[in-house]
Amino acid sequence: MIELKMQVFPTKKIGLVLFMFFVLLCKSFAQETVKTSINSHWQFYKGKINPNELALTKFNWENINIPHSWNKDDVMDDEYGYYRGEAWYKKNLYINADWKNKTVNILFEGANQVCEVYINGKYVGKHIGGYTAFSFAISKFLKFDQPNEVLIKVDNSHNDDIPPLSADFTFFGGIYRDIFLIASNQVHFDQDNYASAGVFVKPTRVSNTSADLNLFGKIVNDGQLDINVNLQTDLLDAEGKIIKSQNIPIKVSSNSKIDFNQLIQNINNPKLWSPDLPYLYQVVCKLIEQSSGKTLATFSSSVGFRYFKFDPNLGFFLNGKPLKLLGANRHQDYKDLANAMPDDLAQKDMELIKEMGGNFVRVAHYPQDPTILETCDRFGLLAMVETPQVNAITETEAFANNSLVMQKEMIRQNFNHPSVIIWAYMNEVLLRPKFNKDSERQETYFKNIAVLAQKLEDLTKAEDDSRYTLIPNHGDFELYNRVGLTKIPMLVGWNLYFGWYSGVFADLETFLAKHHQLLPDKPMIITEYGADADRRLRSDRPVKFDKTMDYAMQYHKHYLNAFQKLPYVAGATIWNLVEFSSANREESWPNMNYKGVMSWDRIPKDAYYLYQAKLLSYPVLNIASKSYKNRTAILNQDTDSTYLEKLEIFTNQAKVKLLINGLEIGQKETVNHSVVFEVPFKNGLNNIEVVSVENLTVKDFLQINYQLLSPNLKSTKHSFTQIKMNLGDDRFFSDDLLNQNWLPEKEYNNGGWGFIGGEKYVIPGTQLLPYGSNKLIIGTNNDPVYQTQRQNITGFNFDVLNGKYEVTFHFAEVDSTNIIKDPKNDLKVKNNYSSLNDRSFNVYLNNNLILQNLGTQSYLKPETAVSFKSIVDVTDEKGIKIKFEAITGKTILNAIELKRIY
Repeated sequence: MIELKMQVFPTKKIGLVLFMFFVLLCKSFAQETVKTSINSHWQFYKGKINPNELALTKFNWENINIPHSWNKDDVMDDEYGYYRGEAWYKKNLYINADWKNKTVNILFEGANQVCEVYINGKYVGKHIGGYTAFSFAISKFLKFDQPNEVLIKVDNSHNDDIPPLSADFTFFGGIYRDIFLIASNQVHFDQDNYASAGVFVKPTRVSNTSADLNLFGKIVNDGQLDINVNLQTDLLDAEGKIIKSQNIPIKVSSNSKIDFNQLIQNINNPKLWSPDLPYLYQVVCKLIEQSSGKTLATFSSSVGFRYFKFDPNLGFFLNGKPLKLLGANRHQDYKDLANAMPDDLAQKDMELIKEMGGNFVRVAHYPQDPTILETCDRFGLLAMVETPQVNAITETEAFANNSLVMQKEMIRQNFNHPSVIIWAYMNEVLLRPKFNKDSERQETYFKNIAVLAQKLEDLTKAEDDSRYTLIPNHGDFELYNRVGLTKIPMLVGWNLYFGWYSGVFADLETFLAKHHQLLPDKPMIITEYGADADRRLRSDRPVKFDKTMDYAMQYHKHYLNAFQKLPYVAGATIWNLVEFSSANREESWPNMNYKGVMSWDRIPKDAYYLYQAKLLSYPVLNIASKSYKNRTAILNQDTDSTYLEKLEIFTNQAKVKLLINGLEIGQKETVNHSVVFEVPFKNGLNNIEVVSVENLTVKDFLQINYQLLSPNLKSTKHSFTQIKMNLGDDRFFSDDLLNQNWLPEKEYNNGGWGFIGGEKYVIPGTQLLPYGSNKLIIGTNNDPVYQTQRQNITGFNFDVLNGKYEVTFHFAEVDSTNIIKDPKNDLKVKNNYSSLNDRSFNVYLNNNLILQNLGTQSYLKPETAVSFKSIVDVTDEKGIKIKFEAITGKTILNAIELKRIY
């Protein structure tokens, strides 16, 4: 097969030359299948169109290339919801005249979620499901002497019969993976087999000393004549040497499909595939016409020989050796691209898991780009893949049928990958059960879930008896066990968040022991665990659900230690490798799930370095908090010249020394892959270097710029230019754009600065947030500045020297429930301000009234940032005194800034 990815140049002349080159190339190799991408020069329209009105000029078509998503911007804006609906793509195709006697297919690697194709005004076909590939035979629709207009409708609207119904990720719309044209001879391997390769490769009876290789599939003859072919199969080693060969004569009748099954036996001493040595053979199958010797079709695939098993007591074994499966989940979106990621970025994600020390990836919650598993095969990453029945099901025949088809598509399209060891389905399907708790109707719903689960299980085993099956469940052991979802699959997956959404860290070991006791014959994998880690938030006193990097580090340390100590935990995958878009979420970083150990644009967080130190065998040494390069702190007393702060190092080296500004300040032994130094930071730039004592070539560097503030604002030793402080907050916040830091609140002290009176705002009745709100704040990218506040505040003082200053007040009304979101995530939202508490207050600056009747009837709109700047001249050593005077309800202040002008 010849496979080309061609990009068409914009000028007509160059485009014609390239097209002619393509024609000649196809003629030269007419016996081979040609596969070429058609990603360039599409036009796009978002909205509904009657296909009969396409010629009208009222439609404003946008020029785009594939991959493409129409939601890359609207998901991240301040408007609730994102466009879920119909959109159209069109393009002219110029078909090689030599393809008149070919079988031509159009192949889509992914389009979300319902796709209809028209060619030259005729309906070609429809595919349901946003995450699996699909293809259509299009030969009968094509013209070879003029352009062919391709028109594609894609619709990502909510549909009760199509999974996923709801999920903690964004359902981006668009043709977001490659599109290919495939031209085959009339005799070829079956490429209409659920968009699979048509040939299935199955290693069998694999051991350290021998293996067999089974190949099966269908051969298609679209011609009008019977034909005799030889099925020639060669197995090549990694160096390209043929080590086994087999030739089978086959007669294929006209206009028919015929099954074939080929067994290559006694492959002696195979080099086994593993994470440490992902050795790949290659199998090449050819259909050769007996009379002419011409090759009509070629199939090739990598082959990895390996054998594995799960044991409920001892975990996972690969090639007879125990192996703890550790890695990460992966979502398919990227900053500013939505899920329209190029292949290179998909491959990079698998590289990042490997470079983290991982050996396992959960492709969640849906099948992903073919590049993912291709890279897993090459890099030695074991994989589980699943279909997107998430959170709930619909009890209809259509939903069940769509789920079963998706499962079959997933298995057949990914069957040939040695990296795949698990097929999964139904993630957390009992998380928010429909109907009233313990009602008869809910029990019927549970029974229908179990029925569908059994159908998916039976289909999976019928399709592939060489892999394991798994259902990922959230942490309600009793419910899943009662409904039967712990009994149906071969493995049980648990998504566990003790110490985050519920309970404390120690509840993790209790839960795992409970499973092992009550389900002694059922192996388990921890399919999800993680904690929100907003890389802009830090705390000296981290607490559950404060979203800081510091609390997330405590979480990962506990979980990783637990998994490594318990042999009956076969493996675990972090939720998630990277932050990913979730349009349902508000939080400190709206529209994001930021549990990833890397940022959305793939910058490592501290936890990533922890896993490297724990899991990698080659030397590793990393300073934590590398992105936290600009910091602010308050000295204990005015006479201090440095500020002591803990600095953590993650390493697999035995001993580490630390230097600051070229001077060594100490050496420490590594404890549990971590070293913590007390570092005396000076005001300004601090150059940090850490070096392995045993291997001086292993080192890391970090430059930290510190602004050290004296507790006495009239200090002549430590002058300041700016102070930023969040009220009602115990965390440090770093502004990404300005590289400036917001301090946690402090109470006023004589000679210094701080608030007077009031209390932290806490959402009434919540157990998730220690303080503040998690609501999206309109009009800012720095939501944490406005999500916390001090209520009933009476004053705020800055005891500054005489001079000119700028004071900025920041407010947001968070005590409201003004937005009701449509449950189907479209743009339909409505305002409801009835629960908004009325408030009004005055603000005085050095006895001057600067904000009168500030409140819900004026500037304080629900969940919207508002700021006011005031210039003040300080004379007579009076400093800056701010007074808040309540008129109606409570006074509030979310944040405050002070800038010294002179």
